[in-house]
Formats: sequence, C-alpha cells, structure tokens
Amino acid sequence: MIRAAISALFLLGALPAAAQECRLALLLALDVSSSVDAHEHTLQRDGLTAALQAPEVLEPLLNGPGPVAISVYEWSGRFQQTMIAPWQLIETEADLAPILTALQTVPRVSEEHPTAIGYAIGYAAELFETAPSCLFQTLDIAGDGENNDGFPPHLAYDHFPLYGVTVNGLAIDGSSPDILTYYERHVIHGPGSFVEYAATYDDFEQAMRRKLERELRVMTLGLLTP
Repeated sequence: MIRAAISALFLLGALPAAAQECRLALLLALDVSSSVDAHEHTLQRDGLTAALQAPEVLEPLLNGPGPVAISVYEWSGRFQQTMIAPWQLIETEADLAPILTALQTVPRVSEEHPTAIGYAIGYAAELFETAPSCLFQTLDIAGDGENNDGFPPHLAYDHFPLYGVTVNGLAIDGSSPDILTYYERHVIHGPGSFVEYAATYDDFEQAMRRKLERELRVMTLGLLTP
C-alpha cells in the first residue's frame, strides 16, 4: 500500500499540471463552543485567513504534486456543526478567494453549546464523502477543551468511515489544564498525525501556519508510514 502511494506521487510529478490528480482533501474544523468568546472566535477566523495567505503556506499549497481541496466548518455541541466554506479545489491563489471571503463574512451560529469532539469528527466523515477525489484526506481539529458532550473521539473512529483519514490537532491552551496531552492521546488519529500547540488564542495564527506548512509539504516515506 505504501509502495503504491509513493508510485502515485511520482506519477503525479510527471504529469502536466492540468492532468494532475488532487493530492490532498484538507478539512479545517474550528471550535465555537461556549469556552470560545467573541474575541477568541475572531482570532481563529483571522488567524486561519492569514495563515492560508502566508508565503510559507502558499508555496507548498500551489506547487506540490497536484492541487489541494480545502473546506472549513465550525463545531461545538452534538448537533451544532456549521459549514463555513464548502470544498474548493485550489490550483491558483485566486481559488482561495471564496474561502477567505467566507471566513470574514459567514456569521458565527453557535455560542452557548458544549464541546462534542466525537460528533465533530463524525460530521467530518460525512463531508469527506462529498470531497473531490484526492490521494489523501486530512482533518484538522482546532479546540481549547476536552470532549464533554456526547460520545468521545475514539467511538467516532470506531463507527464512522474514517479509515485512512489523518486527523491532526491544533490544541489551544486556556480552557483545559493539559489540552496538548489530551489531543495527543484522544484526538489525533491515523498515519502521520500530529498536534500543533498554541499557548493562547493570540498564538493561533502562527500555530495554524506551522501546521498547514507541515501538512502541505511533499509527503515522504515517514509520513506515509502508519
């Protein structure tokens, strides 16, 4: 399986740009539970907007072996997941415009609900079913609290079609005593998964930038190994 994936990447690199297959479906999930106040919500939205336009992110996004598909949603309680930007295939910098506009204009819907990470992951499984056909699928969950509503993350992985999906985390300190360890033990999942850490919401943009750059760099054998 690993050998086949590596071969596919080499073939992608040999194809003209117009013929290249999508290399990654990247789904970005932002926490809007009750622990996230209005200012922190703005820092998340603005931080993701800025990170997507940072040179160190744009370079691997636009120059890898095939385009990347991106979608964004917000999550909180069991039944509070809101689409912010539907799937968009990114082949040029201009293709980012609908996502950037949505991040600045779509209103926050949820403000007073708990933290249902398991349900957020289950919702992601549904969104991946509508994603463009890509070689790899990655879910990014950003949040500042532990699951306290509904089933936990491991049951989502047991019962939703997420085989082969990599789930990375952006753990934001403040609401829970050791959010980094919680994300490392209970949230991230799949091949090459990792957690990026933000000490405060003021650090969100830099943490998101580091995470996106790492995810978008050309995949190596180490990243393909479960």
